[in-house]
Amino acid sequence: MRWIWIDRFIEFVPGKRAVAVKNISLAEEHLHDHWEAYPVMPASLMIEGMAQTAGILVGQARDFKEKVILAKITRAEFDDVAVPGDQLSYDATIENVAPEAASTKGIVLKNGQPFGRVDLMFSHIDNNLGGLKFPEENFVFTGQFERLVAPFLEQASG
Repeated sequence: MRWIWIDRFIEFVPGKRAVAVKNISLAEEHLHDHWEAYPVMPASLMIEGMAQTAGILVGQARDFKEKVILAKITRAEFDDVAVPGDQLSYDATIENVAPEAASTKGIVLKNGQPFGRVDLMFSHIDNNLGGLKFPEENFVFTGQFERLVAPFLEQASG
């Protein structure tokens, strides 16, 4: 099973910035495992939502030529919790892209208000682990996300 922590992109500026949203629903089973009587979105899953948003942005910046993996969480701070009914927005900006790695800065908004900061580093494993092969299905840029960013990429190229 693949866990997807963003619903859609609302902005995607190739090589620069991406904004994705996640609507939190009471129907999500993982919310009931954190605190049984008080369903909340775990911070680790909000970090993963930012990692998916920023990782796709980083991968696209190099035309999806390398496999990109999360290498380091430089900063992750949240001022509050997110609960069913909230909408999260992951606003990721590329700080630096190099052949081996990339860094991003991110703001997490809850219902339009900033409430978290997540800064990440990614590794381009094809350039760092020469010769090792990794299954394509293990990476976030599968066809599942391709259709989410396609309209933005078409608009940017056309």
